[in-house]
Amino acid sequence: MAATPTARDTGRTAGAQDAGLQVDPALDRFVTEELLAGLDDITPARFWSALAELQADFAPRVREVLERRDALQARIDGWHAEHPGPVTGATRDAYARFLTDIGYLEPEAQPRLTVTNVDPEIAEVAGAQLVVPATVPRYALNAANARWGSLYDALYGTDVLPLDHELAPGYDERRGAQVIAEADRLLDELFPLADGSHADVDAYTVADGALVPALADPAGFAGHRGDAAEPTAVLLRRNGLHVELRIDRAHRVGRGHHAGVADVVLESAVTTIVDLEDSVATVDGEDKASAYRTWLGLMTGNLVASFEKGGQTVTRRAEPDRDHTAPDGSTVTLPGRSVMLVRVVGHHMTTDAVRTAAGDQVVEGLLDLLVAATAALHDLRGLGPHRNSRTGSVYVVKPKQHGSAEVALTVEMFAAVERALGLPERTLKVGVMDEEKRTSVNLEACIAAAQDRVIFVNTGFLDRTGDEIHTCFAGGPVVRKGDMRSATWFGAYEDRNVDVALRAGFADVAQIGKGMWAKPAAMREMLEAKIEHPRAGADTAWVPSPTAATLHALHYLRVDVGERQREIAARPLTDRALLLEPPLLGPGSTGPGSTGRPSADDVRHELETNAQSILGYVVRWVGLGIGCSTVPDLEGVGLMEDRATLRISSQLIANWLAHGIVDEQTVRETFARLAAFVDEQNAREPGYRPMSDDLEASESFQAALELVFTGREEPNGYTERVLTAWRRKAKENAGRQA
Repeated sequence: MAATPTARDTGRTAGAQDAGLQVDPALDRFVTEELLAGLDDITPARFWSALAELQADFAPRVREVLERRDALQARIDGWHAEHPGPVTGATRDAYARFLTDIGYLEPEAQPRLTVTNVDPEIAEVAGAQLVVPATVPRYALNAANARWGSLYDALYGTDVLPLDHELAPGYDERRGAQVIAEADRLLDELFPLADGSHADVDAYTVADGALVPALADPAGFAGHRGDAAEPTAVLLRRNGLHVELRIDRAHRVGRGHHAGVADVVLESAVTTIVDLEDSVATVDGEDKASAYRTWLGLMTGNLVASFEKGGQTVTRRAEPDRDHTAPDGSTVTLPGRSVMLVRVVGHHMTTDAVRTAAGDQVVEGLLDLLVAATAALHDLRGLGPHRNSRTGSVYVVKPKQHGSAEVALTVEMFAAVERALGLPERTLKVGVMDEEKRTSVNLEACIAAAQDRVIFVNTGFLDRTGDEIHTCFAGGPVVRKGDMRSATWFGAYEDRNVDVALRAGFADVAQIGKGMWAKPAAMREMLEAKIEHPRAGADTAWVPSPTAATLHALHYLRVDVGERQREIAARPLTDRALLLEPPLLGPGSTGPGSTGRPSADDVRHELETNAQSILGYVVRWVGLGIGCSTVPDLEGVGLMEDRATLRISSQLIANWLAHGIVDEQTVRETFARLAAFVDEQNAREPGYRPMSDDLEASESFQAALELVFTGREEPNGYTERVLTAWRRKAKENAGRQA
């Protein structure tokens, strides 16, 4: 006999049905039993009714902006067909007039930020930023706890310091001595003593509110823990970031240190983006509920993750705040966790996790936003053990917007969600990702459309390049991927983003961000290269791991970003006309070869590089449901891959295919050959299903091919439609086989 539904079950079902929605059962249960638990005023009926109203109000408007994108692209395609090849000089002027006439290029606005209630981690403190997939709770907790990171560990376990011997099991004394010497050198650089070197100190003490031995700049001493005569920790501060010397002479490291310092801990990942977008593979209600559950747990402060490591079960929770005694004897409390932002999907995505009565999929970004804001109510109301925002704000990053009208639509969505949940106006703050060309060339207008909410703009090379290729697709073949960074548009894009943001008043109010370091194992190279981000005036930049965040923190300790921003603000505004030069091959272009056409060897290498990258990423996304991972390249170098990297690679091959640089047969043969190579690279991956066993039956292989062969027609060159369709098919086939 069937079980009688409980009142709770009946209420849940009725809530969605009364709102005229068909909701995936896994998502419905999550909303009723987890998301709304403890929020007595937000009933299931109220929640689902709010979503239904949002869908009714905004779905038609979302369709309009997407149709506008397609219409503009069709006009641009027509112009390029009539004016093939590079766009420079007089042609660029004509191109600018054309883009203005069709409404693609908007008048330059003069925005001025009026946003308020922004946490200092976003408004004032320059530091590293992590991006973490919401589908892996332990990664999310690791990122949240990466607010503080061990410099000793970061130096000991990476390639930052040369290693001339095989490490001994456990703790290697020689390596440890090398790490301590480097830490002393860094302390001398960042916190020099009034006299002598940190390497000569035999004890750190506190006397009359001052550090002994004295710092050259006494303001660098921020406090201590424990007894002043024998502190267990000494707190230093520089450029708004903190460094803690942990003292423990009984520790295996501390007892070998000249002053008993067992670790040097850096304030590292000041902010973290919990990602519901490019780094996750969420294709149905069950997947969405899993991702939402992580964000909810971070907002309640109750997220726990247990996993096996080294033969033992490890349980991870959010770290508490930490107290120190300030020089004046008061207590200074520092957060133990990153300030968390959440990235929702773009306007172009829908999901069948919720359908209307007419069977239409809901706008996925609306669902993401409503769930994210509802989860944040737990934080805003102080219902958990920790606080994320101490100013009563919720930080939502909105990607893949095209122009100011779409940003204005986002602002209206935010306001509607606030009204639905009874939140004060402008509680929801927006991060605007400058990753689409129509946003880059209209960045002032985009900021103006959200100037009372925007807390973040950043540059993202990969998505921005993917859109650059798609926008100029009809103009001819584009330069190789490795040449994109030397193209005219790229340098102007990176500089102008900072110029516009500073003129809009971002300094000490909002973040200016730069993109990801893609080589997780190449930390020495990162230390050499990524200091250019704070030097460029960026308050933050993305890093691939907590260890990378700790090492990147050294850059913000070295560079006073506020001072650098004041210097940059005095330079002339970068001419946006430079953004209009597409990266097309041709004489005098940035492409290889005197004729602008790549050699046969260059073509082969470029095709293989991008095909292997596509296959290596897609086989994990489609076959394993992994949205972001380290994928080895042709040489075996691990690179961070997500949908942004896939977009650029698939668009480049599709472009070369359309313009005869490569042909279909060669593309198919290359993909087939490299499928076997990728299979070998993933042979030890649990649950991996080789593509080369049956290419025709491999959902992953077929998805990779489709991304290339439909790349010209995919709106804006996005990859989500193809990935989602093939991932769903892979899940269905796996279910039948089980």
